[in-house]
Amino acid sequence: MPGAKVLNHKKEEVAKLAQKLKEAKSVVLTDYRGLTVEQDTKLRKALREAGVEYKVMKNSIIRFAAKECNLEGLDKYLEGPTAIAISTTDVVAPSKVLYKFAKDFEKLEIKAGMAEGNIIDVNGIKELANTPSREELLAKFIGSLQSPLYSLAIALNAVAEKKESAAE
Repeated sequence: MPGAKVLNHKKEEVAKLAQKLKEAKSVVLTDYRGLTVEQDTKLRKALREAGVEYKVMKNSIIRFAAKECNLEGLDKYLEGPTAIAISTTDVVAPSKVLYKFAKDFEKLEIKAGMAEGNIIDVNGIKELANTPSREELLAKFIGSLQSPLYSLAIALNAVAEKKESAAE
């Protein structure tokens, strides 16, 4: 039986993770076994740059925190070593980065995740990974707005030039 100090430490870990899960827009669980140190370093760097927190955690800690946040559906995916990627700002970022790395490094296995409170399986993670990010969607939207406006500006300019030359 663990001592009071160890038990308190675990309770603190559960409380910290539960708070992060409550604030999370998305979460992805992975099995990282077999990654080399170099691969793991690249993965962690890419996740950090995307604003995603990535940490290896005990399944029991994740299980208790998930239960506290009504995410018990993650339980069935908590087998073997587990790392958890959490984003509080971007729903797509963890899935995009981890899916790309899972394709590049076959040893990285995506187990499941959560997006905006909904438990998703590996196929859901793959779908999310292939979804354009908010920034990409905004850029496309702005680009689609600019094209007709640019054409309109050219047409108006041509009309103005035609009227000026007719007035001369």
